[in-house]
Amino acid sequence: MTTEAVKAALSRQEIELPSWAFGNSGTRFKVFSQPGVPRSPEEKIADAAVVHKYTGVAPSVALHIPWDKVDDYGALAAYAKEQGVRLGAINSNVFQDDDYKLGSVTNPDPAVRRKATDHLLECVDIMDATGSRDLKLWFSDGTNYPGQDDIQDRQDRLATALREVYDRLGDDQRMLLEYKLFEPAFYTTDVPDWGTSYAHCLELGPKATVCIDTGHHAPGTNIEFIVAFLLRTKKLGAFDFNSRFYADDDLMVGAADPFQLFRIMNEIVRGDALDPDRGIAFMLDQCHNIEEKIPAIIRSVMNVQEATAKALLVDRDVLRAAQQSGDVLGANAALMDAYNTDVRPLLAELRESQGLDADPVAAYKRSGYFEQITKDRADGQQAGWGA
Repeated sequence: MTTEAVKAALSRQEIELPSWAFGNSGTRFKVFSQPGVPRSPEEKIADAAVVHKYTGVAPSVALHIPWDKVDDYGALAAYAKEQGVRLGAINSNVFQDDDYKLGSVTNPDPAVRRKATDHLLECVDIMDATGSRDLKLWFSDGTNYPGQDDIQDRQDRLATALREVYDRLGDDQRMLLEYKLFEPAFYTTDVPDWGTSYAHCLELGPKATVCIDTGHHAPGTNIEFIVAFLLRTKKLGAFDFNSRFYADDDLMVGAADPFQLFRIMNEIVRGDALDPDRGIAFMLDQCHNIEEKIPAIIRSVMNVQEATAKALLVDRDVLRAAQQSGDVLGANAALMDAYNTDVRPLLAELRESQGLDADPVAAYKRSGYFEQITKDRADGQQAGWGA
């Protein structure tokens, strides 16, 4: 692919930002507050719009309900448009109420299951108001001890809830079913892996697709294989990009293993799935606990761009010829040559051609935005995991 073709592909790339990444977050032990943190969904959107202003590739913001609950979602969508962005995926929350101690949609208590399913249906109502395409579902449901509950019954309960919500989706809406290996449940998790998510999505129909959170796997898992398989079966709906060293660390994407991020994006490019028209949502899902939030999110966007640029630079003809001739080292070299390319000058040129600063982080720091929001948001309740 020529340099100009690479730039053209990169210019069409879109990366969705999570509203919750702008709020306070932390570990199981402590949530850390920072100056200038948003106090409302509107302020989260304003911060996301700043990221888009300096990167040019982050035009949408995912909401988390009830953390981003408002009285008028149509007005919130209009506000986002005024800021130069749009509202993206609606994320449900069935893991923070006391009722969900033994599960939400898989809980043995039918009243709790009804409550959880009603919340998911409420999220579809919100999608109608915001014009959002995607409903993102993640369930913390599971068990801690053998015999605690019937594993097959829990799968039946899950399937029943998913079917009710799926049937409520509009023609242009879809369901993204996320999975997670473990935590907070430690013996069984009801949607622990991509195969479980895939099986449920296959049973539901074409509007149900898998969401891959890059931090939700066992050590050593070949995530790019999962990407390739789901692309082949047209069941890959979205990514939640983050990075991990040990478990679900929610670090900046590419921080722990930038080569893994490149390998993932290589499969995306190989599958011709980068363009937004292909329907893959490339979303960040991160918690910036100790680092300044907006620069960290800008840096995360840039990390995805760099991995994508390298994937686009892979010489597909050379790679294919080596693969078909059994040239193991030559095929690997074709990938490594692209990965080892410094694409930062190329991305700087692309940004400048779009009227953006070549260095988005430096441009943000010069802007005075952080100093302004620190002053403007000195009072009130900062947003976090609970709001």
